[in-house]
Amino acid sequence: MRSSEADRNPGDRGLFDHRASDVLAQRVGLCYAKSHLLAAILRGNGIPTALCYQRLIHGDGYVLHGLVAVHLEGAWHRQDPRGNRADVAAEFSLDEERLAFPVDPRLGEVDYRELYRTPAGSVVDALSNATDILAIYDRGLPSQLA
Repeated sequence: MRSSEADRNPGDRGLFDHRASDVLAQRVGLCYAKSHLLAAILRGNGIPTALCYQRLIHGDGYVLHGLVAVHLEGAWHRQDPRGNRADVAAEFSLDEERLAFPVDPRLGEVDYRELYRTPAGSVVDALSNATDILAIYDRGLPSQLA
């Protein structure tokens, strides 16, 4: 879900939005919640949509990054609903992937190509059990698909 304040961190206002409805109401959220909202909107409009993930370096470890894939023009196209900022241009495109973060396998990062109808269990568990966005951002975001 892109907004005029797409580069805002939900923790900047003490928010913890992890459901699609939270992102819609607050206009801010983590990549997972933005992906869930975009998937719900697209599916509601008859566009086949799946959830997908990348594993990226985050601090001293890794973190899953949430994406969506849309089925248009006979193929699946991954999109990154996280929002843009000066150093990130993740524009919607059917011609080429324009994801926010390139994956570097040499660093242990993973570009998961599997498509999911529902959120990964590790994402749901981490977000459902969290109460503090800043604490989960630093040491509680999921790093593996489970």
